Amino acid sequence: MDATLYTRLDARPAGGEVSQRERVYLLLREEVMNGRISPRERLGEVALAERFGVSRTPVREALARVLSDGLVERREQGFFATVPNLRELRDLYELRVTLELRGISRAIEDAGVRHDRQVLGDELEQWYRLREAPPDPDPRFVVLDERFHAALSRASGNPAMTEALVGINQRIRRVRMYDFLTADRVTSTIAEHIQIAELVLAGELEAALRALHTHVGESLAVVLERAQRAWSAMSLHATVF
Repeated sequence: MDATLYTRLDARPAGGEVSQRERVYLLLREEVMNGRISPRERLGEVALAERFGVSRTPVREALARVLSDGLVERREQGFFATVPNLRELRDLYELRVTLELRGISRAIEDAGVRHDRQVLGDELEQWYRLREAPPDPDPRFVVLDERFHAALSRASGNPAMTEALVGINQRIRRVRMYDFLTADRVTSTIAEHIQIAELVLAGELEAALRALHTHVGESLAVVLERAQRAWSAMSLHATVF
């Protein structure tokens, strides 16, 4: 069973409290990701402002942010929660895994391919710091995760492959955000990234390939389970905004 899901409503910027606009964004994001808003329900500014006890301005800004996150979509009638196609998601994930593994396997097959130690080493230092001070669970941790995988791919020396990977990750970001709602997934991701990078830098490519395959496979399983749970919950909520 999953640990408690977090939304970081208790987060505080240095020396201050959460702003009203940040609070509304976090509340709206939680509502959508936890399935408390049906994809058939229009997200109107006035109704949401009344729901959260704020003016329309922070609601408008929050809608823009969740739209950028891919959590809602804009239709002719207004904003609605998005429900990605699971078949398409699996297809994109399969392509992502292929691109991820190819970055290491090509170095195994061709002794002339060398990973850029500077690129990978710099990224590894970032994850060492995250291990020392792990961030709170937050869906936006997915951006840091994407950065690691892009750096790992870029270090393998095929820019076209990296560009394709970045594009795929952007398309599945909306559902991959579900992978980072608990502390255990954040800490395990940090540990696995460090392990993979250290193995590559040590030249233990076969072990690195196995570790990467396990890493992306576990992520898919978690994402699908949590996302399906949330999408199922959507059908139980019929409040019209």
